[in-house]
Amino acid sequence: MKILLIGYGKMGKIIEGIAVNRGHEITGKIDLSDNFSAFNKFVDVAIEFTQPEAVVSNLKTCFEKGIPVACGTTGWLDHKSEIEKYCIEKNGTFFYASNYSLGVNLFFKLNQLLAQMMDRYPQYAVSIDETHHTQKKDAPSGTAITLAEGVIENLNRKKKWKLGASDTSEDLSINSFRVDPAPGTHTVKYQSAIDNLEITHTAHSREGFALGAVMVAEWLADKKGVFTMDDFLKV
Repeated sequence: MKILLIGYGKMGKIIEGIAVNRGHEITGKIDLSDNFSAFNKFVDVAIEFTQPEAVVSNLKTCFEKGIPVACGTTGWLDHKSEIEKYCIEKNGTFFYASNYSLGVNLFFKLNQLLAQMMDRYPQYAVSIDETHHTQKKDAPSGTAITLAEGVIENLNRKKKWKLGASDTSEDLSINSFRVDPAPGTHTVKYQSAIDNLEITHTAHSREGFALGAVMVAEWLADKKGVFTMDDFLKV
């Protein structure tokens, strides 16, 4: 399979190594300073890990060029419905996940189940902590937002998430920390006067994210439409 890497930072380089080891060819590498619109080689699929300010343009260019794209960039989700609409208009292929790690996606499911169970116990205050390296620009992380959405969908007393502390009981607080080195730790906490209950996922490296992205790209290459990790995990 011929793969285009959009973004060639630390994650892009790890994805490249895993893709090559799995027998794929890296046909192109587009970094922030490159002119993506001038790229004209054939590729089967693109993997996009860049910056929030570049992602919308990169995705639209993929749709215009007929390139299926798996995106892992976070911090731009205010434009997600616009991108999904544009993808459909262009008969394109778009996959988005805030986190491509298999372990994290199992963690998402566990988080949803726990929130359903805790809906009966209002004495527990819920919050989310996330810790990443200092080079991560967006806060909260996309993974933390996905966790928050999973709680809100299943815990009736929470209506929306908020970065930092809140005086409103309907807000779900997300606390973001930036320290080095820290590939990523996420904790969902339920706290009461009697006891605390916490679930935590800790990443030891970026390789789990990169492997997931390559596996999704393999699955995505011959498809049309808009997809999520739920679609991938059903197979």
